[in-house]
Amino acid sequence: MSEHDLWLAVLYLHLLSMAFFVGGQIVFGVAVVPVERSAPDRERMRAIARRFGYGSLAALALLIATGWAMASHYGLFGDSTLQLKLGLVGFVVVLTLLHLRWPKLHMLQGAILLASLVIVWLGLELAVG
Repeated sequence: MSEHDLWLAVLYLHLLSMAFFVGGQIVFGVAVVPVERSAPDRERMRAIARRFGYGSLAALALLIATGWAMASHYGLFGDSTLQLKLGLVGFVVVLTLLHLRWPKLHMLQGAILLASLVIVWLGLELAVG
């Protein structure tokens, strides 16, 4: 495996984790929550939310690890866009932990999604800029 292939694989893992983390939030908010609200099954909802939460934490850990590796490899730590992105990542981590503690505060999930979408945008800025 060439060095180029290695960094392409790291980017792939980063993007796959981002798709799970952000895409899952969208699916959960658009499909799962409305369906469960119309026919509430609290235990099922808790089980789905718990499983998604664990998957999201794993995806977030992989995002941080691969993102850190790429930023180091490409010398991006001095870039203001990356610094803003990292600040938002920290914010999302805090919001995620708060949401795990207080799952009924739905505004936390909305804030996580909004911040995550901004992070994706900033990642695109880094990739093309």
